[in-house]
Amino acid sequence: MPHDVLIRLVPGDRRRLLDASPSPDEPWYINDHTLIRDREGRWHVFGIWHPEPADPAHERLFLHASTADLEGAPWTIHDPVIPARTEIGEEHVWAPHVIEHEGRFRMFYCGGRADHADYRIELATSDDLFTWELHPGGSLVTDGFDARDPMVLRDGDRWLLYCTRTSTPQGGFHEVSVRTSEDLVTWSDPLVAYRSTQSGTVGGPTESPFVVPVGEGWLLFVCESGEYDRTLAYYSTDPLRFEDSGQVEVDLEEHCAEIVTDPGDPTRRWITGGGWGRGGLTIRPLAILVDGVPA
Repeated sequence: MPHDVLIRLVPGDRRRLLDASPSPDEPWYINDHTLIRDREGRWHVFGIWHPEPADPAHERLFLHASTADLEGAPWTIHDPVIPARTEIGEEHVWAPHVIEHEGRFRMFYCGGRADHADYRIELATSDDLFTWELHPGGSLVTDGFDARDPMVLRDGDRWLLYCTRTSTPQGGFHEVSVRTSEDLVTWSDPLVAYRSTQSGTVGGPTESPFVVPVGEGWLLFVCESGEYDRTLAYYSTDPLRFEDSGQVEVDLEEHCAEIVTDPGDPTRRWITGGGWGRGGLTIRPLAILVDGVPA
């Protein structure tokens, strides 16, 4: 989708944010993750957490850690949360995304099963980010092959749920789907928010979708897994539709990137990254300029 505004992404210097390995001799990786600030201003991170080397089929719990700020304060590692429910056929849990709405925290995540067409987007809720209750109504949606990496965004009076999928449950074009909801539980049928020209099943160039409002438009960030540490960005004036013509030229060498916004200053942002063999999470400032103005 061509656009007549100039979008510039200006990343700053990268530094280590968190290494949650039990010891230097026992390295653990943090993959797809999410950051959220609680009501007292403390930052919390949740993410896939597993001993090295990579073993995605057996990633069965989420790291939970917190810090007073993101500028170098020490982290506290808490008990892990949301273990995979192997008793009902859940083999792994992936890619948590946490939001707060009406005084309650909501975690959307992927519950993976033996059948790749039966990967499910799940919901858990919490009052304090420590104790989580699974949604009593069960799974929210399934979608394509390996439906995973959910991200939820408020747009006016509706919610948008993005996730990674393929165009058919057997595989196909790698896509980002989007659904709408008024209550965060009942979701519409999926639309294609972005379709890659690449086809396949696992992996692909549409992993870890993350959408950010900028000025009068929107930026979609996706992880291009063919080059493990590579994130792409696409601009659109419609949050339901992104196209290759809207790609923004930028070199973002992050895997499973998250865009973190300062609640006190929405023009102040960071980009985080992690993944297998990456020694935990990294972070660096990310300025987003629209026609030269921070947005």
